[in-house]
Amino acid sequence: MRKMYLSAPLPFVGQKRMFAREFIKVLEQFNDKTVFVDLFGGSGLLSHITKCQRPDATVVYNDFDGYRERLQAIPQTNILLADFRRLAAGVPKDKPIRGAARERILERIVMAEREWGYVDYITVSSALMFSMKYATSLEAMRKETLYNNIRKTDYPPCPDYLDGLTITSCDYKELYEKYKDVPGVVFLVDPPYLSTEVGTYKMYWRLSDYLDVLNVLRDKPFVYFTSNKSSIIELCEWLGENKTLGNPFKNCGKVEFNAHMNYSAKYTDIMLYKKQDEKPFNKAA
Repeated sequence: MRKMYLSAPLPFVGQKRMFAREFIKVLEQFNDKTVFVDLFGGSGLLSHITKCQRPDATVVYNDFDGYRERLQAIPQTNILLADFRRLAAGVPKDKPIRGAARERILERIVMAEREWGYVDYITVSSALMFSMKYATSLEAMRKETLYNNIRKTDYPPCPDYLDGLTITSCDYKELYEKYKDVPGVVFLVDPPYLSTEVGTYKMYWRLSDYLDVLNVLRDKPFVYFTSNKSSIIELCEWLGENKTLGNPFKNCGKVEFNAHMNYSAKYTDIMLYKKQDEKPFNKAA
């Protein structure tokens, strides 16, 4: 019997493992549906669970972030982790890796990339960085303090994790257009959360991008995920109650100022201004 995973086999920001069992219950509400489209496939966990629960249905997994490649690289990743354990043998668990040990670990990563042409930096950095921090390149890792957060066991292979899925890799809007008129379709919508770190995703998201996602929810069955950090539900409720507002910033002038908190954190202060139209002066007769 096929194993059903309730968490993703490899680290991934925003995987829905905490929702897994409740998501299974929600799927029961769509027994009459035959196509499930995971627009923001991420780790593939939602697609995997859906296919396990509904083997009769077509389940489309949008692997935009290259999770398949990471799964295929598990044997090489395990080799790296074994070498990291050896190189950090004298460093206590959860303590910083400094000096020669740090340099040897970074050099080992360089060698791996030369030999294999690929390193799963998210999984590797999860073993060497602390508190849910990830990096997507060696350059990013060099800027961080490394810690002995290396797991003691290998990642098990999972060759059947994505079995039975229809796998694609494209912009979610393109995928939505392809399936929006298919009878019996349900959209699984788990975009990067607003006001949440999205540095490991292969896209840059602005507020308008988050709001654009709401278009796919219109008149279609869906399962949508968000967070209270995004305030997206509160925003939609407010817009629903203030339908005639329009855009108060239309035709405004704008001044921007770039500010830096430290070497890696920056933001933009914005000032918007609009001169009220002057009313015509009516001279008394």
